[in-house]
Amino acid sequence: MTLTAVMIVGVITVVALLVTRMPQAAPPLTVPSQISLPDGARPKAFTQGDDFFAVVTTDDRILIFRRDGSLRQEVAIAPDPAPAP
Repeated sequence: MTLTAVMIVGVITVVALLVTRMPQAAPPLTVPSQISLPDGARPKAFTQGDDFFAVVTTDDRILIFRRDGSLRQEVAIAPDPAPAP
């Protein structure tokens, strides 16, 4: 009986600590419904931060956009050097 009561109190304590100590969920990030990629660019991957989102293109570029959808920066990805023989 005592062991059961201790386990119940322990589980309640753990659940209460998890609920009260969990960080507040970040507000959902919004993405413009339409962005304009440069001519010939096709999206390959997408990621987002607090004040930007980035699109990796199939032609080895990373396009960084502001939250309003305007282009902030473009980064060219250098080709991987050939392995040494």
